[in-house]
Amino acid sequence: MNNSKPIITLLTFILLMVTIDAGTLKGHVKYDGKAPKKKRLRMDADPVCGSSHSSPVLSENFKMASDGSMAEALVYLKDVSYTGGVPSEPAVLDQKGCIYVPHVFGMMAGQDLLIKNSDATLHNIHSMPKVNKEFNFAMPKVVKEKKSTFPKSEPTPFYIKCDVHPWMKSWVLVSDHPYYAVTDESGNFSIEGIPSGTYEVVCWQEKFGKRTLTAKVTIGDGDTTKDFVFSRPKKK
Repeated sequence: MNNSKPIITLLTFILLMVTIDAGTLKGHVKYDGKAPKKKRLRMDADPVCGSSHSSPVLSENFKMASDGSMAEALVYLKDVSYTGGVPSEPAVLDQKGCIYVPHVFGMMAGQDLLIKNSDATLHNIHSMPKVNKEFNFAMPKVVKEKKSTFPKSEPTPFYIKCDVHPWMKSWVLVSDHPYYAVTDESGNFSIEGIPSGTYEVVCWQEKFGKRTLTAKVTIGDGDTTKDFVFSRPKKK
């Protein structure tokens, strides 16, 4: 007796149920107001850094398009019960032109962090977590890759800096689940595969620090949209 058809039907049903029970959170992040004046990064102290760029390099802590769309804002869910695994591929942080690339990123606790040095100069990588133990090590120009990790999740994003070049800074969210995203140049984000339910979602941007934006979202089958708008605090 051939039972292949019922088995295929059952597998199809299971896959269908998994798909139905997961949704996508999409949205847009913008700033309502006049953007602060960008500061030029002074790299002249290290000739390698200065010669890596053909035009002035501006501060990365506030990236806004002409329509107010904000790049490099972190959007993530809070208090998620997640029992899945950690990504096998590492998160990658490069030192390129004496700038951290990416400037803002997310990774999961326990995931490998591959740190690269694409510069022909010395860097010193110094993490500043709240929960995990910090690391602090040098990467001479001949050392092109090193690996590290953060075993525990962190409640908020923290920065990684270079003690040799004080303008170098990157922000990282270490999460206990994969439901986070960084806005692109157009201020858009998308977080896929979220189990159905109601969650608190947080929007963080470097310039605003602890003044995050939060909202409640209910995720179901298909797309859920939530936009965030930062604004300049009113003077007291």
